[in-house]
Amino acid sequence: MGLFDFLSGGGTPGEKALKLKAKVTQKYGEASARQGAIADLAKLKSPDTVPVLMLRFTFVVDPQTTDADEKHNVFETITGLEDQAVPHVIEFLKKNDSASSWALKILDEVLEEPQVVAIVTEELTRLGAEYTRDPEKKQVLLHWLEGRHDERVGPALVPFLHDMSDDVKLAAIKTLASLKFEPMREPLLTLATGEETAKRVQMACIHALAETGFPTQGYQKKIEALVADPYVLDKSGVVKKKG
Repeated sequence: MGLFDFLSGGGTPGEKALKLKAKVTQKYGEASARQGAIADLAKLKSPDTVPVLMLRFTFVVDPQTTDADEKHNVFETITGLEDQAVPHVIEFLKKNDSASSWALKILDEVLEEPQVVAIVTEELTRLGAEYTRDPEKKQVLLHWLEGRHDERVGPALVPFLHDMSDDVKLAAIKTLASLKFEPMREPLLTLATGEETAKRVQMACIHALAETGFPTQGYQKKIEALVADPYVLDKSGVVKKKG
């Protein structure tokens, strides 16, 4: 079937996309078949092709240049649909643990920052601090919020200081510290001085205390026992970095 026959044939864009799903997601074999399917979907210029196109972000092919080119083409195709693509991208973000960074990159391109913040904080709230087999998605979402001063961010992130994954804890500490979110002080001190808290998490807490300048009253002796070079605890109970 030629391109003209495919585009002019029966079926909705969504149905045509499903017919090409196997080719779009074909990791091995001739790259030309996968690239041709992506090009065919791009020609449809329909948001109903987005669920299938997004799947291209979920795997890597060799060589790296081919992988990067294909993903760039998919990104350009989806962002070219502008806000029409948004519902499908959000749905992908909710249902898939992989390629979260690409979903955020697309949303960041077509929406204003406050809109993306709303989507990210809502998804984090939905995920919660419960155990997940692969914590990467939480980490991606948490890191994206770093330095974004929005009143919704801090409250959504504090619960992740108690996540089951240390990597998620570290991402939450880093992002919250970048915001100097004062309500994190007590949970941060509790985490830092917890008997079961991993050493690397404790050190991240110390770094965050130095970055934020939060006082350690109520935990001063325990924090003092944890502080090590290049940090010191001054007389007022604030962690500071030497020099």
